[in-house]
Amino acid sequence: MTPGPLAGLTVVALEQAVAAPFATRQLADLGARVIKIERPGDGDFARHYDSSVRGLSSYFVWLNRGKESMALDLGRPAAREILARLLDRADVFVQNVGPGAAVRLGTDAPTLRAHRPRLIVCDVTGYGSSGPYAGRKAYDLLVQHETGLVSITGTPDAPSKAGISVADIAAGMHAHAGILAALVRRGQTGAGAALEVSLFDALAEWMSAQAYLTAGRGRPPARSGAHHASIAPYGPFRTRDGHVCLGIQHAREWTRFTTDVLGQPALAVDPRFATNERRVEHRDDLHAIIDAAFALRATADVLAALDDAGIAAARLNDVPAFLAHPQLADRRRWRDIDTPAGPVAALLPPLQMDDVDPVMGAIPSLGQHTDAILIELGYTGDAIGAWRTDGVLQ
Repeated sequence: MTPGPLAGLTVVALEQAVAAPFATRQLADLGARVIKIERPGDGDFARHYDSSVRGLSSYFVWLNRGKESMALDLGRPAAREILARLLDRADVFVQNVGPGAAVRLGTDAPTLRAHRPRLIVCDVTGYGSSGPYAGRKAYDLLVQHETGLVSITGTPDAPSKAGISVADIAAGMHAHAGILAALVRRGQTGAGAALEVSLFDALAEWMSAQAYLTAGRGRPPARSGAHHASIAPYGPFRTRDGHVCLGIQHAREWTRFTTDVLGQPALAVDPRFATNERRVEHRDDLHAIIDAAFALRATADVLAALDDAGIAAARLNDVPAFLAHPQLADRRRWRDIDTPAGPVAALLPPLQMDDVDPVMGAIPSLGQHTDAILIELGYTGDAIGAWRTDGVLQ
């Protein structure tokens, strides 16, 4: 297999939590060298979210494979000088420090790029670097609230957050894409770039369809639980022994569903259900009919009938069922990765390249690579020992 497409590139990441580490993990999987700067003592606070993976944090294991950990106290001038020397050799710098911290540390893009014109600097922020919210701290759940996501998620009786860190993931993916675009441009022009992605803007982009829907209709979509807010029938329905999730996308599918699955062809032309908008309007009546039809049938039988009719469907799996999913097992989507606590299974990255294996390196312990990186930068063992004694590094 050929090396990853980012092999030979060095990424320095002053990162913590989810958004920036998610972006840089994608770069590491593609072959980049990622050097993660952490605080001495505690390190990235995501290391301590839980202890589910052999005593390690599930979030940290997910987000930090294939990285090198360097523990520096950037409150010390000596540590900032070490970081500057490291950045002189870097291709990309990613940071998601708190509001105002980059300027205080001298890691803001204008300062860094003044003497490093090829450097790509990516800031992952909460709300952006300008505007009335620029100085506010932002965490995933807060941004889910601010963008309106929580207001349209959940049941009619109770709003709910998304079950995953969707704002962080959105920001991390947009940061990853932006860095790749900047690397392409640098290959063409030789110029680096200053990039910024905020959690708020990333999730605002993902809210766009609901924003258009609300602006066009003059009212926000009602919360619809696990069912689609603007398409029906699209969601889970009870069977005799479980649930089946189905999705009807157009009129032809609706006709096949009523005739071949429900055995009630008259529903296809029932005025209440003749169009998708009418089906959404009469969702309660529609759901009652489908639930009554499915309640007498086993899940396997319903799924087989939906498959035969060409209707998209899925089981309502829990997380243990997902872990044992035959699609993952048959396609060998699991790989063992090393951690300080021993090997654990990890999913292959979603992106597949036909001649490249993802790197999927080890999870680093805090400060595991500090000495090796300092020696690589030309520092002596005596200097390293003195800095460790003084608490500059770990």
